[in-house]
Amino acid sequence: MSLPNFSLFVFLSIIFHAVSLVVEAQNGNGGRGGGVAVSTQLWCVARNNADDAALQGALDWACGPGGADCSPIQQGGPCYNPNDVQTMASYAFNDYYLKNGMTDDSCSFGNNAAVTSLNPSRGSCKFPSSSSAKNGSGSDSNSSTTTVGVGSDSAGLSGCSQIVLTWFWPLITIHLFMVMTHTF
Repeated sequence: MSLPNFSLFVFLSIIFHAVSLVVEAQNGNGGRGGGVAVSTQLWCVARNNADDAALQGALDWACGPGGADCSPIQQGGPCYNPNDVQTMASYAFNDYYLKNGMTDDSCSFGNNAAVTSLNPSRGSCKFPSSSSAKNGSGSDSNSSTTTVGVGSDSAGLSGCSQIVLTWFWPLITIHLFMVMTHTF
């Protein structure tokens, strides 16, 4: 085997091995375990620019017909502050959001609320959070962890792996092939 052919053989072997590792990882057969634990906490809070009267109306609905647990924002509760309708509405909105599927609709309140990743908890007023609003289900826990990456613990790779398989590896392969054929 001549040197250019041997180099091409080695190059194609490396590419094949790299692609097979990606495919193994996607199929959950990577066998290397683990992955990366990513914790994303989300809360539904009152918008900063919302009118206090609109917030009060939405708060009354959330605590009444909406079925939110508003006991922490009642007198004597850790989040009670009659002078801060923003925080009290945020607590009620967040509770409603967590109990009602964590959808965009469950955190609207007439466009007076929004989902945030910034923890609104202050002092003894602790807001429960959710880990994801993507699939419309979740829990009332204070935090959740999702494992992403490769290995048996992984739920699969992100959409980026599709980009790698579709564009990156073929482009790199073509580029290296062209460089090698012009060099030898």
